[in-house]
Amino acid sequence: MKARLEAAYAAQQNRTYYAAWPESPRAYAEDGMAQGLAAFQSLLTQNFSALSQTGSIGWVGEEVSPYMMTGLGIQYPQFTSETLIQQANDAQLVWGKTSADERAAVLLDALDRVAVKFFDIAYATMHTTGQSFMMSFQASGPHANDRALEVLSMAYHELNRFPQSVDWVKNMGKFDLQLKKNYKAVPKGIALVIGCSTFPTWNTVPGLFGSLMTGNASIVKPHPKSVLPIAMVVAEMQAALRAAGLPETVVQMGVDTLDNPITKHLAEDVSVKLIDYTGGSAFGDYIESLSGKTVFTEKAGVNSVILQGAKDPVAVFGNLAFAASLYSGQMCTAPQNVFVSADGISTAEGSLSYDDVVAGIAQAIKGLAENPKMGSGTLGAIQNDATTQRVKSVEALAGAAVVLPSMAIENAEFPDARTASPAVIAVDAADIAQWKHECFGPIVFVVKTTSAEHSLALAKECATNLGAITCSCYSTDEDFMNRVEDEMNAAFTPVSFNFGGAAFVNQHAAFSDFHVTGGNPSGNASFTDAQYVNRRFVWVGNRRMA
Repeated sequence: MKARLEAAYAAQQNRTYYAAWPESPRAYAEDGMAQGLAAFQSLLTQNFSALSQTGSIGWVGEEVSPYMMTGLGIQYPQFTSETLIQQANDAQLVWGKTSADERAAVLLDALDRVAVKFFDIAYATMHTTGQSFMMSFQASGPHANDRALEVLSMAYHELNRFPQSVDWVKNMGKFDLQLKKNYKAVPKGIALVIGCSTFPTWNTVPGLFGSLMTGNASIVKPHPKSVLPIAMVVAEMQAALRAAGLPETVVQMGVDTLDNPITKHLAEDVSVKLIDYTGGSAFGDYIESLSGKTVFTEKAGVNSVILQGAKDPVAVFGNLAFAASLYSGQMCTAPQNVFVSADGISTAEGSLSYDDVVAGIAQAIKGLAENPKMGSGTLGAIQNDATTQRVKSVEALAGAAVVLPSMAIENAEFPDARTASPAVIAVDAADIAQWKHECFGPIVFVVKTTSAEHSLALAKECATNLGAITCSCYSTDEDFMNRVEDEMNAAFTPVSFNFGGAAFVNQHAAFSDFHVTGGNPSGNASFTDAQYVNRRFVWVGNRRMA
């Protein structure tokens, strides 16, 4: 056990590439895909009975597949917030007193159990979020497990930072003052993890494993439209607890509906001391405003691309096209605003005008979307119809400036799938009503600025005032890139320079890349740094006369 934790912790400390679980489906059972599909299909139109929780008041479920455009028909046990809180409090009495080694063993066992279900979870993710199968497998499977292990290893290390007890001696001249001291990492209390609809496991497990490892019984409140993937994970976690002879209600699932939500009831309960939240800024601001809570948020932001120059503009356009098209832009890391000077950009073969750049980006996106091998697999499906309507509203506002309208993309396997390629809109920097706010989904604004310095200033302003999780910069000027790094870092935003090939700004690697910095309005926490786990418990020291 300790060897696994130390290997993960060493990778994190050294920021090296590390993966505890291979990301390729080929590394697993040869018939994994077929078995996973069969397992997913067996759950349709059934009550999800794998959760080990009692006291339900009925069954609820309203998930719809963005690919099949039909309801999954899966019903989950429904609990009042009072029941969830009471059972969490009861479990806390036991879980809070278990050792760090006991907790780690249970949680590692849980991750191994989840790994057996990677294909099942992949199909569940695909048909609740709209991610492609490959993204679903990687993000909800090995990548999510890696993020959980990352947090687990960090928390284990922090819990063992200080000795459990010491014999303390201070020479007082004629005698020694001797004390026996012990140190306890005391959990803060019940934890609530509020999931999102687009990445129901990847965004949920870091906070969940962080709270559990530090001794806090946890309640998972998934988005009503994306329950099944994280329900599968919670079921395996409860199985691991059961096998260890511990209360299965150390981790619980609280499922609700859009019309009858329980999130506020849970969040405002005095017993809930920790809250992890992923989602929109408005509700995130409310979560952050709650008193008496330790809160970790990932909210919305406006991610920028500063395009000043490129040795190979075609390669740059292709990279941007993929980044904007991946999962149809439904990622917190997807680029939205591409800032380009009115003078255009410099290239190895001369300059390209602003119009040339707009046309190049639009052409690359169109080419990817219409590629029969790459299009549907890259774009996936639109999770929520509100995203489709948002794109239409933005296009209507932009009018003639829509260089490339969003298009429905044919999916041969799922002809009814809800799809939309990125719209490309040319806009002047002065028209802030269009681009200076988050437009979640497949929307790309190519913003005409007065200069590269103006582009940098606007990108920094967006990050500072609206939040940003990522920033890209394409340039051939080393001095300019240094200024971009300094200015964007001052807005607590990381920068990816001249990405091409297989490197995309959307992707953050566990053990190496911090996800969100916690320094701007896009979120107040970063996984995984030390405070991501340290704020979930407090050190208490006791002293006795020897």
